[in-house]
Amino acid sequence: MPEILEPLVPDAPTETSAWPAGLEDTHKISRFLYDEAELVDNMLFEDWLDCMHDDVDYWAPVRENRVARERKEEFYPRGTSVYFEESKAFLAQRVFRLNTHMAWAEEPPSRSRHLVTNIRVDQRSDGNFNARSNFFIYRSRGERYQDTIAGERRDVIVPAPQSRYGYLVLEREIRFDQATILTKNLSLFY
Repeated sequence: MPEILEPLVPDAPTETSAWPAGLEDTHKISRFLYDEAELVDNMLFEDWLDCMHDDVDYWAPVRENRVARERKEEFYPRGTSVYFEESKAFLAQRVFRLNTHMAWAEEPPSRSRHLVTNIRVDQRSDGNFNARSNFFIYRSRGERYQDTIAGERRDVIVPAPQSRYGYLVLEREIRFDQATILTKNLSLFY
């Protein structure tokens, strides 16, 4: 008799004491995420960096193709294989390098369009928010090069009245849909 598999369910939120946020908080955080994407698309990288908390943890785990019964293990855990794992200092270094026009992977600069959708916001017991969103990014560079990349972002958003955007990203986990990333580089911000 074949093995009966458990139904697939989404991963649980990172904070166990979280509940759906109210409409006003959801709207404000959604707007923050849209504005943040627009900053990247308009190549305003220093302004985008202002959306990041000083202690930001910005990372993307490697994904591996797995059979259905092992699907919960398709993303590598922290401390193992990642596409990148960056702090604010490292992100600032990338922004500085992009502004020198000497970053070969982005000269000429890529034109991108970030589509952020399916935003789900949960209020956490510590006053912060878990925000999960899907993204689809179209990038073109030069005359003939173009690619697309899609995935999910899992953010911890901190209210920050002192910030011009009202919120800061404290943690961002980028989960690419592709197990093998076919783009020439991962130099974009997600």
